[in-house]
Amino acid sequence: MSVDTTPAAPVRAVSARHFVRLKLRVMGNNFRGQGWRIALFIGGALLGLWFAASGFFLFAAPGLAGDGRYAVLVAAAGGGLLVLGWLLLPLVFFGVDETLDPARFALLPLPRRTLVTGLFAAALVSVPVLAVLIASFGLVLTAWSLDGWSAGSVAVVGVFAGLLLCVAASRAVTSAFATMLRSRRVRDLAAVLLAVTAALLGPLQVFGLAALREADWARLTDVATVIGWTPFGAPWTVGIDVAQGRAWAAPVKLLITAVALGALLAWWSRSLESAMVGAVSAGKAPVRRGVAGGAVAQLFPRVAGWARRDRFGALVAREARYWWRDARRRANLITIAVVGIFVPVMINVTGGDFAAMNDEGLTAAASESSPVVVTISMVFVGVLAAVTLANQFGFDGSAYAANVVAGVPGRVELRARMTAFSLYVLPMLAVVALVLTVLLGRPGWIGLTAGSLVATYGAGLAVNSLVSVLGAYSLPETSNPFAMNSGAGLTKGLLTLLSMLASAVAAVPMVVAAALLGDAWLWVALPVGVAYGLGVALLGAYLAGDVLDRRQPELLSTVTPRR
Repeated sequence: MSVDTTPAAPVRAVSARHFVRLKLRVMGNNFRGQGWRIALFIGGALLGLWFAASGFFLFAAPGLAGDGRYAVLVAAAGGGLLVLGWLLLPLVFFGVDETLDPARFALLPLPRRTLVTGLFAAALVSVPVLAVLIASFGLVLTAWSLDGWSAGSVAVVGVFAGLLLCVAASRAVTSAFATMLRSRRVRDLAAVLLAVTAALLGPLQVFGLAALREADWARLTDVATVIGWTPFGAPWTVGIDVAQGRAWAAPVKLLITAVALGALLAWWSRSLESAMVGAVSAGKAPVRRGVAGGAVAQLFPRVAGWARRDRFGALVAREARYWWRDARRRANLITIAVVGIFVPVMINVTGGDFAAMNDEGLTAAASESSPVVVTISMVFVGVLAAVTLANQFGFDGSAYAANVVAGVPGRVELRARMTAFSLYVLPMLAVVALVLTVLLGRPGWIGLTAGSLVATYGAGLAVNSLVSVLGAYSLPETSNPFAMNSGAGLTKGLLTLLSMLASAVAAVPMVVAAALLGDAWLWVALPVGVAYGLGVALLGAYLAGDVLDRRQPELLSTVTPRR
């Protein structure tokens, strides 16, 4: 018997470049035959370049002006905002790119270090990363203008270190929150953490604008110096330190950045491994005994226990259960709850100026509030509450095939989805209306706030029903609530903007009525708002339902993730 002595082909080790090539290939496959996706990607790239150019000139302003007094302030504040943006924005708006879903690598014999390194390298291949890199090179120009090539070279190192820190922070935080939200036992804790994270965006913007109006620039420079010694500002200020004669600070700050980067990657590594293993068990599900209707009744959650035991009721029960248990949907509900409280309080109670938050200031702002201003703020909240449904079929993914096979009529489908979503959102809107009237000290305005909210929310349901049928896009098959396919972040942003604008236009009659009717509007706002919102929502389901009946196969193909 002969023995094959041909040497086996060497097994090539998997490296980061394989993950980058895989991501590029997946991106190319997602764009194949999808002209609208290519157009959105090009539009997003151009928009990103515009923001990059704006940021470049902001960072380069001290160098172009030849005045280094505020160079540290610009570098520390601007760089810190970049890191903070990468931490928070994926949680509440765009999501994080998951073209390479980590769960797909769970069964492959890849060391954890290789997996983290590869996914991290793949994450660096994106339009946002390129935009940040271009913008932050304004710091290089500033450092070079102040002290020549030596400071500019150090600034280049700092810029790349800061960019790595941004991406690592975004990945670590989103992965950690995703792991927590999958666990039913820590659901409440995760909800609080996510709510606090989402709520930071608005207050930071308001406080920042108030500080700029009455800024003591010398004191702000001192604060920026302190921020420059934290991971938020350390990598961005090293070039400025060298330019201003503090060369000893550069290696120390780079060490701070390296330690923070290592800690974030270690955190991401641990949470990533947990995410690949699977969902955390919530324990043995309790058995509901003695429930009227038997097994069928147990499929209906308590919040939908009133629903009829027919096709419409079954759809409502399914959607209600998904909105409570699906981490991606639950994250959207938390965002609605937080922003829905913050925005009306900011506009009506503080007058948009948090710098004057004292008893006299709040009383004066509340007394200056008018029915028109309150109605406008309610329009924003109602629009925001409904915009989550702009891609409601994307949450289903390939599971939507069951509805297509069953031949569910489009009108029934959309009415059921509206109803299930409203079971959670309407109580939130009621709380918003009650809290605002209490803070304003005008209990008689409860009808105004509630009516405006319901009317705008109903208009938003109608608009987003049509948008969800015509503009749906697929989501990655992962339990990460912040995951987005490559290019889907821009799609989500454009659809959100489009649906919010259309919903706001549909709610304009409420603002006009508030302006024309005066005090009489306080009495009729609630019944008129409820009738208007319900009527517009049903009309939207009727019209969009016909479109859905014709586009079910195309919609299923669109929302099904490509492997």
